[in-house]
Amino acid sequence: MAHFAKLGVGGVVERVESVSDDIATTEQAGIDFLRELYKDIHSQWAQTYSDGISRKNYANIGFKYDQTRDAFIPPKPFSSWILNETTCLWEPPISRPQLTQEQIDNNDIYVWDENLVNWKIQSKA
Repeated sequence: MAHFAKLGVGGVVERVESVSDDIATTEQAGIDFLRELYKDIHSQWAQTYSDGISRKNYANIGFKYDQTRDAFIPPKPFSSWILNETTCLWEPPISRPQLTQEQIDNNDIYVWDENLVNWKIQSKA
């Protein structure tokens, strides 16, 4: 199965559809099929791949297709996070610290605090 993301305003993914490989022999063939299926010859579609190599990330609703990078980019989780140009994923400006064994035993986790622009411990217990 081939998978295609329907792009809305600003390249934001509105939905992802599957098309048989027999029909989607090329990206354009898949796009043509979906345009005909939905009776919308002007709709914008882009093929998405689960391999993580082609177009960086598998498209999901809310992701943005960036034509310059030829990549699907997830929504930015926090304003301080930075786009990794290699993976096209958002990363915190400070790496997540390692939990100590005591923190692991206490079921603690690190969560991002945007107000502090840093990680903080949160107890799951």
